[in-house]
Amino acid sequence: MKKAILFLSLFACLFSFSGQIFAQRQIEVQVQRDPILEADANHNLEAAQLYFKTRKAYKAVLMRFEETFAAYPDYSKMDEFLYLAAMSSYYLSEGKGKQKIDLNRLSEEEKKKYAPEKLREDAVAYFAMIIEKYPQSRFKADAEKILKEIQSKK
Repeated sequence: MKKAILFLSLFACLFSFSGQIFAQRQIEVQVQRDPILEADANHNLEAAQLYFKTRKAYKAVLMRFEETFAAYPDYSKMDEFLYLAAMSSYYLSEGKGKQKIDLNRLSEEEKKKYAPEKLREDAVAYFAMIIEKYPQSRFKADAEKILKEIQSKK
């Protein structure tokens, strides 16, 4: 009788612990977000979206992106910002947009930064960053498609 009670109590203990083991789940690491930097980055993204979509001011998009990327690279919507920067770089390298870049009026540093070859290199780097760092991004498929297009033109 004592053996049966001991066996049943041991079985009950094992059964209760096994439920806890199976109930555990993997915890994903969460990035701590600074609310002030997040708000500032949201403002820059909204401005960049306006410049990109309605004004075709691709140089202004790049300026907003560079400011945000330098100050807050862990921004929660960085994949979207990278996409806008990549497309802006690509369009500028093709001479598209309302902000034309006159290399003759720029400083030597700006000439290097806005040279068509450099802009294409930047676009490739931004698209690659989307693909590598943000595999679940809604912009990944477009990034892969345009990256192949750029590389086929070389």
